[in-house]
Amino acid sequence: MAQITLKGDTINTNGDLPAVGSKAPAFQLTTADLDDVGLDNYPGKKKLLNIVPSLDTPVCATSTQKFNEAARGRDDVVMLIIAADLPFAMSRFCTGEKLDNVIPLSMMRDKNFAKDYGVLIQDGPLAGITARAVVVVDENDKVVYTEMVPEIAQEPDYDKALAALS
Repeated sequence: MAQITLKGDTINTNGDLPAVGSKAPAFQLTTADLDDVGLDNYPGKKKLLNIVPSLDTPVCATSTQKFNEAARGRDDVVMLIIAADLPFAMSRFCTGEKLDNVIPLSMMRDKNFAKDYGVLIQDGPLAGITARAVVVVDENDKVVYTEMVPEIAQEPDYDKALAALS
């Protein structure tokens, strides 16, 4: 279990992020077209998983915009934005913000992703959705970088996450 904070108050997740060097846990998440996808839908690509509580918050929106910009011109990388939001809301946000270099994925059908990646918040006002985290997976689905952001209202370390995609 990881301890993080929400505006200074301690809350707990269900576990820890996957270990660097381990195989990334498989998952099935839902696209805007209501298709279920997983890591195997992006063979041969490096994957940055930007795990956020909800795109309907300023920090989540900012991180999605920054990773969208970083993905511009990177054909070897996919930026997956993962949240508890409905796929329709995620799609509307990305369309409205003209974010075409990220792929929004919803946990609407099950929360196994959050459980398997150790980011499911267990208590406090955000119980049942995800902590803020970044996981970078190489083209062979090996975890090469992780960050559990210690304070939900804080942005991730973009420089380190993007360096892991090199």
